[in-house]
This record gives sequence, C-alpha cells and structure tokens, in this order.
Amino acid sequence: MPVQEAPAVDRQLLHSFVTPRRAAPARRRPPLGRAALAIVLMAMAASAPAAAPAAAQERVVPQSREEIQLSFAPVVKTVAPAVVNIFASKTVAQRRSPLFNDPFFRRFFGDDFGVFGRERARKENSLGSGVIVDATGLVVTNHHVIAGADEIRVVLADRREFAAELVLDDARTDLAVLQLDAAGAALPQAEFRDSDSIEVGDLVLAIGNPFGVGQTVTSGIVSATARTQVGVSDYSFFIQTDAAINPGNSGGALVTLDGRLIGINTAIYSRGGGSVGIGFAVPSNMVRTVVAAARGDGVLRRPWAGAQGQTVTGDLADAVGLERAGGVMVSEIFPGGPADRAGLTEGDVVLGVEGKPVGDAQALRFRLATLELGEQADLEVWRNGQRLTLGMSLEPAPETPPRNPTRLDGRHPLRGAVVANLSPALAEELELSGVWQGVVVLEVPGNATARRFGFRPGDVIHEVNRQQVRTVAQAAAALEAASGLWRMTVERNGRLRTVEFSG
Repeated sequence: MPVQEAPAVDRQLLHSFVTPRRAAPARRRPPLGRAALAIVLMAMAASAPAAAPAAAQERVVPQSREEIQLSFAPVVKTVAPAVVNIFASKTVAQRRSPLFNDPFFRRFFGDDFGVFGRERARKENSLGSGVIVDATGLVVTNHHVIAGADEIRVVLADRREFAAELVLDDARTDLAVLQLDAAGAALPQAEFRDSDSIEVGDLVLAIGNPFGVGQTVTSGIVSATARTQVGVSDYSFFIQTDAAINPGNSGGALVTLDGRLIGINTAIYSRGGGSVGIGFAVPSNMVRTVVAAARGDGVLRRPWAGAQGQTVTGDLADAVGLERAGGVMVSEIFPGGPADRAGLTEGDVVLGVEGKPVGDAQALRFRLATLELGEQADLEVWRNGQRLTLGMSLEPAPETPPRNPTRLDGRHPLRGAVVANLSPALAEELELSGVWQGVVVLEVPGNATARRFGFRPGDVIHEVNRQQVRTVAQAAAALEAASGLWRMTVERNGRLRTVEFSG
C-alpha cells in the first residue's frame, strides 16, 4: 500500500464541557423552548446516579444555546493565523518530446537528435503548507514540499505574501525550515507542546491547504503516538491521526485543543491519493530539534550512540528472559564511543531512554535524536535477567579520520570515482548504518571507468587484493600496486561481497 505525501487534548478545556455548572449568575438569560427543555431534563434524569443527590442538586439547566454548543472556533482563531500556504517553483530541463528520452531512440541515435532533441527549461510548481514557529519569521514545513525549489513564496492566512529563504533542509526527517523576508512585520506564531504528553484518543485539529482550495480545518483523534515502520523518513516515529489530511496538507499543523503545535502533518496512507483516515505527523519534539538548529548555525547535529542493534522479536525475548517482545538488542559497539564508555556490551537490550519506552530500533533512534548534545541520557538496559540504568553522554559522531575527498586516477577499476575516508560522522551523513571505517565512494561520473565496472555512490571498499584499506591513500596505493587483476571486498546496502576485476 503506497504511502503518499500529504497531539494532547487540553483536558481542562474539555472538562469545562462536561463538568456540572453551579447556580447561574444574577442576570437571567432567555429560557429554552419547552420541547428542548424537556429533552434536556430527560437526559439529565436518565444520566444522574440515584446515589448522588448532592451532585444532582448542583446541576442546572443550560440557559442559552452557547452553553450546550461545543465549538473548536476559539482554538482555530488562536492557531490558524500561524499556518501558511507555501508555493515553491523550480526549473527543470525537458526534451521537446518524451520519445527522445526512450532508451530505444538513444541506443540508435545517441544523445544528439538535432533541434528536436534539445532540452528546454520548464517551471514546476508545488503547493504545501507550513507553520510559523518564531515571530522573527521562521517557518517549518516538509522537505518534500520545497525540495529542489528555486523560488519559495509564503502566503499568510491574512493574505500577506513574503519571499522565503531556505535555512535548513533535513530529508532524513522530511522537515525544512524557511526564513521569511518580512522586514520586521508583525507575525503570528504557533507554540510547541510536548508530543510525549498526548495519549491515544485525544482530540486534535489538522490545519493546512489541501488540494490548494485554501486554508482548511479538520478534526479527529490521536490514533497512535509512536507509529514506526511507516517508511516515510529515516526517523520513522509518527503521531497517527484520523483527522482528514490530503495532498497540500503537507507541512501543516496538527494541534491540540489548547491551541499548541503537537506535530507537522507529513504523509497519508491511501489507495487513491485521498484521505482514508490514516494520516501521519512528525512529533513536535523532533520538530523542535530542527528548529533549534536553524536558529543556530543551520547545521543539524544529532547525538550518536556508537552502537548498532536489532529489534527484539518474540523469539529473542524468550532467549534473554524478557516477558514480551520489544527493545533493541545491541549487536555491535564502536570502540571508545558513547555506548562503549557507558558500559553497554553486546547482547544488552535497551528498553528505554530517559524513562520513555523503546519498542524497536527506529524508536531508539528517535528518542536519542530529540535529546540535546552535551547532556547525559539514562538508558534502561536488560542484562542477564536484571534491569540496569546506564548513563550515556550525548555527543555528535566524530569525523575521524578527516574525509579527504579524492578523485582517483590511474589504471584500475575505480578510475574517475571520487572517494573519501569513512568516519562515523560521514557514515551518519550518508546513512550507512553500522559502517564506521573503510573508503567510501562519493561520486561516480558518467564517463568514469568505475561506472563501467558497476560502482555506485555509497559503496564502501574494505579490502584490495586481501589488503585492508582504511584511508584513501591506502586504497590508491593498493590499486596502483596490482598488475591487471584486482580482488576487492565491497560493502553495499549492508552486505559484503568480494569481486574480481581484470583489465
């Protein structure tokens, strides 16, 4: 089923709708009609417990239509001004006819089709939503709303329009932060709420611009609070809601009944592109970290554990003595990293971070990513039938050795490729899970010998002719030393394979 683009209730506010009212004030309001009064009295009589005469005496008949009317209007008036429409445009090159992109034509006629095969520039427009989270003009939206945009314009609910500049773009969380060119104009802003404070069943509102029809508000409940395995982004940990979310809602606000931002609407689960009541929002605690980085130097740095693990299944839980599946079993630890210094060992099961349960590997990544660098996190660990608490320092992944990007020359299979020294920091940047050393391929140009031999960006070279390589210099020396035959151990997508090249 495709996943396509596209919270705590203010219990005090909700309580006010169901708490018995005391005696009305001195000024009397016009009474309801007899029929309406009879219905209200019958409902009160049916619901009032017989054993609570004191409570029954405190109940009074509503005196106006307003007293029996439930409305989200006050919440919408608070939040809607900070929800904006985002118009992004980019220039793309396109051949005059799609036939010239067909491999059949290109095979027989090459790349030169004369005037008919020339490319022409074409504008592509995309529409989405965003939320102003800082009165200085910082706007949060989705990465996929502004990806590749040459020009971004933002229109407020009051129809004011501003140009916007991209400050931070993080594809891994599908979030982006824009800065409005507002020239000191007064701007509304939405306030964050702790996304861990919500519960399943809490009421929420989704505000955005679905299908470009204009600002729209829909209501629903929180269907799940820690939905992983969705596949929308690397940090898959979403709030799920049945509030209607449609294309164009991407980047819009998911808010609670106290008028605070609980998430950024990001995706829907749908057969035909419309809402079927399964929508996903990035939790506000993750959004905060991205906004904080945008307020700083614009570089997003996340805590790095220096450990790899796998989700504990039912079989693994039985093997280690846990009552149920859940948690992350540590399978590899980086020597000298934060996890190693904290005392984690292979075979330990991480059950929680800072008192929050960890159900799987994606939940662990999310919990660590929302914490601040320089602090210490308490990990709840299961080891040999006992629960332990270990303190782990929160620090970024080290860039050791320096990456030193180099284009390789010479007569060997990697000629023309750009390679670099792999470090934990570069591995995080390239999303190479559990690979911390070796030589990584960064670029493979179309005319490079490396492309003809099948190398791709992200490939990690570990050995050349049974000689281990950890740096670009070692790899270049081993490649040049070979005489017409190269035996290389390459890691791709987490799998090692050994291949031989001759030439």
